[in-house]
Amino acid sequence: MRIAVIGGGPGGLYFAYLWKKRHPDAEIDLFEQNAAGATWGFGVVFSEQALDFLRADDPETVDAITPKMESWKNITLNLRGESVEIDGVGFSSIGRLALLTILQERVRSTGITPRFDTAVQSVDELKGYDLIVAADGLNSMVRRGNEAAFGASVAHSSNKFAWYGTTKPFATLSQTFVATERGSFNAHHYRYAKDMSTFLVECDAATWEAYGFADKSIEESQAICEEVFAATLDGHRLISNKSVWRNFPWIWNERWSHGNIVLIGDALHSAHFSIGSGTRLAIEDAIALTKALESESGIAPALARYEAERKPIVKKLVTAARTSADWYEHFPAHMKLDLMDFAYSYITRSGRIDDARLRAMSPAFMARYEAAKGQS
Repeated sequence: MRIAVIGGGPGGLYFAYLWKKRHPDAEIDLFEQNAAGATWGFGVVFSEQALDFLRADDPETVDAITPKMESWKNITLNLRGESVEIDGVGFSSIGRLALLTILQERVRSTGITPRFDTAVQSVDELKGYDLIVAADGLNSMVRRGNEAAFGASVAHSSNKFAWYGTTKPFATLSQTFVATERGSFNAHHYRYAKDMSTFLVECDAATWEAYGFADKSIEESQAICEEVFAATLDGHRLISNKSVWRNFPWIWNERWSHGNIVLIGDALHSAHFSIGSGTRLAIEDAIALTKALESESGIAPALARYEAERKPIVKKLVTAARTSADWYEHFPAHMKLDLMDFAYSYITRSGRIDDARLRAMSPAFMARYEAAKGQS
């Protein structure tokens, strides 16, 4: 089979690697418009199970990635100078560039030479391929060129966010909520290396307008964020990497393939950064697509199987992500709660955690919460 993969992010890289590893005779060309060492953002985060979902099928890749990851067991919330830890909510993280570098090495180990600095302007350039895997991200050229065929929809959250890094290593995944005279901010921050952390700053539309960020340069915006979060940064600076203000894009496609073209990862669906599942979803898409292709004798039935089996799983997670994002869209109102009510509202925001599960998962937090509420 002759396959073209458009996009050298985690999903595209992993599909190319996995298919070539399992089918050495396949011809795979991977096209990435950016240079090999280029990326935006800083760390990416996985849930507590990290890459356990991958270990059964590919322990070698898990063993290559795991030593580069940072892990922790609790979440810390900071509000009005007070803090509360929520135990039992573990996460792992890795630098986005470190992850891409490992996956690039895995791809090369199969004999594929990724074509970096190579932009595909149209799928018409790829005639002659049996399968085109579109892993070209949130701004997918393939999806935008075939919106009706895919049943594509794109919407945006009203909150603004800017993705920074900092040299301050935080002990846990933390969120710091700060009210100023002109509005409210939230920072999602966690270490992804021994000496580096992600520091994603979020604010609502009213705050963004009150500060005039639309007319501010990247440097001016960064300086304001450093001032707002001075106590949290503790003398450390923010680091910018294409750190412009963005609205989170909600991507969904009712149909996952069109002819011999199939979407995976962010080109297909997006999940809000508050649940930390975008990279995992892309890699899982690659695995699901591989298994569907191996289970069917033709491209069309394989792509139909991929969608039928994978879509309900993704839809469930995306629904939870939308519910989580809605909580953040109203976080200034939540900040008026007392610390423990605020923390309880936060941890139950996606609708997937009830009190019984929370007691089992986070016994220390629930004991503190119920004591504060006079419950037993």
